[in-house]
Amino acid sequence: MKKISIALFALVLIAMGIFVVYYFINQEEDIQEDVELVSPRMDSIIKKTVATGSIVPLKEVTVKPAVSGIIDKIFFEAGQEVKVGDVIAKIKVIPNMTNLTNVQNNLEQARLTLDMREREMKRQKQLFDDGVIAEREYMSAKDDYDLAKNQVSAAAESLIIVREGTSSRSSSTLTLVKATTSGIILDIPVKVGANVIESNTFNEGTTIATIADLSDMIFEGKVDEAEVGKLKKGMDLVLTIGAIDNEKFDAKLGFIAPKGIEEEGAIKFPIKADVELKENQFVRAGYSANADIVLERKDNVLVIEEAWLQSADKNKEKEESKNKEKGNKTDKKENKKDSNQDSTQDSTQTENKTSNPKSDALYVEVQTSDNVFEKRYLTLGLSDGINIEVLKGLKMGDKIKKPN
Repeated sequence: MKKISIALFALVLIAMGIFVVYYFINQEEDIQEDVELVSPRMDSIIKKTVATGSIVPLKEVTVKPAVSGIIDKIFFEAGQEVKVGDVIAKIKVIPNMTNLTNVQNNLEQARLTLDMREREMKRQKQLFDDGVIAEREYMSAKDDYDLAKNQVSAAAESLIIVREGTSSRSSSTLTLVKATTSGIILDIPVKVGANVIESNTFNEGTTIATIADLSDMIFEGKVDEAEVGKLKKGMDLVLTIGAIDNEKFDAKLGFIAPKGIEEEGAIKFPIKADVELKENQFVRAGYSANADIVLERKDNVLVIEEAWLQSADKNKEKEESKNKEKGNKTDKKENKKDSNQDSTQDSTQTENKTSNPKSDALYVEVQTSDNVFEKRYLTLGLSDGINIEVLKGLKMGDKIKKPN
């Protein structure tokens, strides 16, 4: 009975040993199956910055009235096209009582002066006809009469203008608000019956309409101070307008502000770019837009993804963390793996003497044979945040172990 028990115990130990060996073999196979290989490729690297802003017309004109009054009629709506001279609105003049009283008094005074000059001229003419005075004195009196007559006409015109906003001497009328430029009406902020104030040296006046040429648009945006030094006039921009899907717009950088402005604790510099609209392309004023500005570009260079890069310090921390979690058996296995990696690294450093890797240097693991990898420290170039240029350390066809 005792021999049978010993035999059974031995069989159990053999079975457990076979199971453990089988388990570790399968585990290594799973690890090997999880390894994904990738390769560098030839591609373009474009480093760019993004500026946020809006699309606005290059030329935007506000139309203001020449007389004060009330809006009587409006002949156009926002969005309609106008040409120079088109009548946008008509104003009904409401006379200012102070001005009306002044011009009425001026007219009365001018008429009194005219009567006096007329009597004086007639008296001088009679004396001239009688040979009492010289012709020069008579002509002087006649000139005074003509001047007084003109003053009466001017005072009468002033009264008409104050009352009605029109002048009999002019073919135009001040009550008609006309377009001063051709384009699209962006806005008419007044309505019929609204009071408006004339534009003069003391008052900006009420805006009747805003007109702009929507075929000549610009992008106005801001860039961070860290990027503004890399910008130059004439750089190409690619605009993305949120309100217009699946369409890009080209622009050319034309202005970089010499002075920055503080915005939310950061210094930003305003920029302007001419939007290059194609035929049949239409962009509304005020659209928000993002501009991709190409700072640097390299074409047909060896490229890998930045996610494939590994750091010596990060991997060391990662391995230490794994060792704590796995326990003594895993520690033994990891130590063996670290020993192999160290010998591989020494070999790699011997082969690549010029790389001179530091503790924080970036490298990739390159396959040298089946399930065998070596660390390859790289000399890197331009990056766009996703892909990065490889200057030295890799070639086309190399198989890189993709980090988990």
